[in-house]
Amino acid sequence: MAAVPDAIVVGAGPNGLSAAVALARAGKSVTVYEALDRVGGGAASAELTLPGFTHDVCSAVHPFAVASPFWRTLPLVDHGLRWIEPPAALAHPLDQGAAIAWRSLDETASALARDAQSYRALFEPLVAMWPQVLPTVLGTPGLPAHPVAAARFGLQALRPARSIAFSHFTTTAARALMAGTAAHSILPLDQFPSGAVALIFAILAHTSGWPFPEGGAQRLSDALASLLRSLGGTIVTGARVKNVDDLPRARAILFDLSPQPLLRMAGHRFTSGFRRALEGYRYGMGVFKVDWALDAPIPWRDYRVAHAGTVHVGGTFEEIADAERVTASGRLPDRPFVLLAQPTLFDPSRAPAGRHVAWGYCHVPHGSTADMLPRIEAQIERFAPGFRERVLARHVTTPSDLERRNPNLVGGDIGMGVMDWPQLFRRPTWRFYATSAPDLFICSASTPPGVGVHGMCGYLAAQAALDVFR
Repeated sequence: MAAVPDAIVVGAGPNGLSAAVALARAGKSVTVYEALDRVGGGAASAELTLPGFTHDVCSAVHPFAVASPFWRTLPLVDHGLRWIEPPAALAHPLDQGAAIAWRSLDETASALARDAQSYRALFEPLVAMWPQVLPTVLGTPGLPAHPVAAARFGLQALRPARSIAFSHFTTTAARALMAGTAAHSILPLDQFPSGAVALIFAILAHTSGWPFPEGGAQRLSDALASLLRSLGGTIVTGARVKNVDDLPRARAILFDLSPQPLLRMAGHRFTSGFRRALEGYRYGMGVFKVDWALDAPIPWRDYRVAHAGTVHVGGTFEEIADAERVTASGRLPDRPFVLLAQPTLFDPSRAPAGRHVAWGYCHVPHGSTADMLPRIEAQIERFAPGFRERVLARHVTTPSDLERRNPNLVGGDIGMGVMDWPQLFRRPTWRFYATSAPDLFICSASTPPGVGVHGMCGYLAAQAALDVFR
């Protein structure tokens, strides 16, 4: 009979694997159970369209990953992970030209005409203090380690994206850059913390960059899994856990799950008050995703857009803000904001010679059943005439498809819960990683610091779980 592990992790997404690695590094024996036949959760890759075309199943570009305080301590390069950083972090095509965020802050600012000095004035201090602010951004809510730097950052970040963009900038290009980064919050751009998200993603562009794993997102997950096994950890795939009572007894069990699937699996182990708190957890907008196999690169009207791995397709600040506001209200935007990745411009290993892949999604109302493919492609065609002619095959993923493949993504919410003011600092409850059962913990993106491929939710949950061994 196999030995009973000290700890069990349910779910082998980046946070589950990170929790397991952190526990194994602390000398604990760990077993991870994963329902699918491969590790990775949302950080995975597959041939979704045609043979030889490798697409990212959910996450594609990982600015938080290379900034992660935990992952930076791990020898993931020794386990096959290679990062690719395009020349530009992101591009934002416009009807006239494009805005580009380069690694160089000065190069980015210089192209913003009369907003050049304003861009420098806003971001130079933030980039300089980023090493002191990062532990607060990717940590547990509480007193910051560097309160002065955190306060200076907060003076800017506590405003909605609209306020930041229109108080600092006058040009369409500079405001558009802010809109694109702010829309990663999956919130209307006049709500907090859309401004904080906009600033953080822009800062990452000028510090650690917006890279992606060579070969696809699966390589990141495989590297974490390989590291875990080298530390003595065990991973069991194809093992769907329906009830926590079916698991072997362990000192600590960590769940890489959002509240709804966690309640189905372990709700009977919680107090009635804790169950009510989880039942009140709110999920946000869904995602409609498309993967394309292409016979050539996307023909952007502005050639500079091809310097970026990530493209924010949506036009002006006003257009993007309107699209996100309409979507949050439960309606469908005519011109959605499309977040697009074009990895094969920099990583030819993902497609046959001379061919390419692209990945894109837009936000839709929670659980929407609408077909957004025509609207998404119309937005791309707007800035890249002839795009549709280059499509060899398409693969569409609806919100229900996302939830069916990964029950954590309720209603297609890839953020695993709204990141607005009430839930940002109480995620999923005031207990953060702990539950009302002393041996059960939550390590998913539904805990602080929230959505993003960085592993910090798993790492911080593991630190909380280690208390049961003391």
